[in-house]
Amino acid sequence: MTESNELPETPVAAHEVFTGEALGRAEAFAKLLAGPGVVRGLIGPREVPRIWDRHLLNCAVVAEAVPEGTRLVDIGSGAGLPGLVLAIVRPDITVTLLEPLLRRTNFLGECVAALELDNVEVLRGRAEELARKRTFDIATARAVAPLDRLLAWSMPLLEEGGELLAMKGERAAEELEAAGPQLKAYGARTAELVTVGRGKVEPPTTLVRIVAGRSPVLSGKGTRHRRKR
Repeated sequence: MTESNELPETPVAAHEVFTGEALGRAEAFAKLLAGPGVVRGLIGPREVPRIWDRHLLNCAVVAEAVPEGTRLVDIGSGAGLPGLVLAIVRPDITVTLLEPLLRRTNFLGECVAALELDNVEVLRGRAEELARKRTFDIATARAVAPLDRLLAWSMPLLEEGGELLAMKGERAAEELEAAGPQLKAYGARTAELVTVGRGKVEPPTTLVRIVAGRSPVLSGKGTRHRRKR
């Protein structure tokens, strides 16, 4: 049973994905997740052997879909996956880790300080509370909520033309199809499945990428329309 709690050595793929100072920070973050992260209930002990392949690398490759200089908000950041990982691998972007639970924001703040990340802010709160107060270029989310609910949280936080990058698994296509009415209601320009990390992680990471348009719901135009129906 003790072996299940051991953090594996840094895999070869990590040297390719995390370059320069990012590798050292990623290794330090892996230790924080495997130690305080487990003790404080941020991740389960059985996840420790999979920290690199299932968590750090799986999240880091999302950077392939993130443009340079982006303002990114990570909704329901939890243990910092993927937001904190993206901040490590992409020092050119600014990342807001949005998380409602105090014990998680405390952990995230400690990680940001320990890793000396000056491109990250930790914000305690819910997406609904931040809506229309701040806007971002990219919103990310991992295992937070079904896509239809995630749209309601993320679209008000995005600039027109901004993107939601939702990390989804085998049911990504099914969720995307089911969210059709919400996509229309929020005026999404495009919605598609994107695969990142080919040759770096196995299986590659699947994203649902949704480009925000001008939302009838957020502008108030959609309310009267729905009442007529």
